[in-house]
Amino acid sequence: MLATYLHDLAFAVFPYIAGTVFLIGSLLRFEKSQYTWKSNTTQLMSGGPRFRLGINLFHIGIIALFFGHLLGLLTPTAVYSAFGLTAGGKQLLAIIAGGIFGLITLVGVAILLHRRFTDPRVRRTSYPMDSFILVLLAAQLLTGLLTIPISMGHLDGGTMLQIVAWAQGLVTFQADAAATIYDIHWIYKIHMFLGMVMFLVFPFTRLVHIWSVPYGYIWRAWQIVRVRSVN
Repeated sequence: MLATYLHDLAFAVFPYIAGTVFLIGSLLRFEKSQYTWKSNTTQLMSGGPRFRLGINLFHIGIIALFFGHLLGLLTPTAVYSAFGLTAGGKQLLAIIAGGIFGLITLVGVAILLHRRFTDPRVRRTSYPMDSFILVLLAAQLLTGLLTIPISMGHLDGGTMLQIVAWAQGLVTFQADAAATIYDIHWIYKIHMFLGMVMFLVFPFTRLVHIWSVPYGYIWRAWQIVRVRSVN
């Protein structure tokens, strides 16, 4: 009974708590603390090729992983089945893409963590949450990569369908969503729980600058150039 209660608390109640804090917390921080709404980069203190490599690997990998998880979890089965992609094929695709971009992101996070903990200037100007979010990201990536050997042991896509049913059940407010993943391997549950923790702490970290990315420039093929005349 206790195991069932904790499972339901973690995968039926906590997701909504994390999601609510994620959305409302981000809005309140933007309204009340706009001067903290930034990436807070320390590049000027200690940049160089290693830092640029780490930050580029991190951003490339994390963006690919985010959209990969988003599409993989929320795309209805009928959609990818219409293109001839089976559950097993989708799982194999997730293993390959997740493994590649997971490793890319992990290398980037490792470089950034090493820099933050070993560079005296960066360490002195870092907030505790800056280090915490990098450690949390590293743990999230490691548990995600550890799911790959487990997934390779059953390539029928069954576990993936259970996790998809859970995620889609949450967004459609199905009361029994947590029951769909009760019997999956514990490493998946840790990975999923850490992902929800990421959403919970998001508004209190530098990650909020994601909301401020100038997406409009992606679709705009022109720019305004002002020439100042010198007399």
